[in-house]
Amino acid sequence: MIKNFMILGCSMSLKVHFLHSHLDYFPENLGEASEEQGERFHQDIKEMKRRYQGKWNLSMIADYCWILQRDNPCKVHKRKSDKKTFEVKKNVTIRTCNFLPILNNYLN
Repeated sequence: MIKNFMILGCSMSLKVHFLHSHLDYFPENLGEASEEQGERFHQDIKEMKRRYQGKWNLSMIADYCWILQRDNPCKVHKRKSDKKTFEVKKNVTIRTCNFLPILNNYLN
């Protein structure tokens, strides 16, 4: 496994990368890891194992980096998505598609 990480350009195991990323959630004055943070770390490792099922490749590393960006509670994102917005866009697309046959008849 270490050889595979070296091929991908990683000098340490993925679990160490995960642990390193979770250290950002600790306050500076906290001397020891809390049980809650340790549990979050183990849940994230479990989710990555479930998602990739042993298929470790470059795409997985990139996805892992995006997970860190998305799940950072301190970061404020400009764009928020919710189901209502998606449904509105979906309905607009459907209405637009209904005009395509009429437009094709008009152009031909």
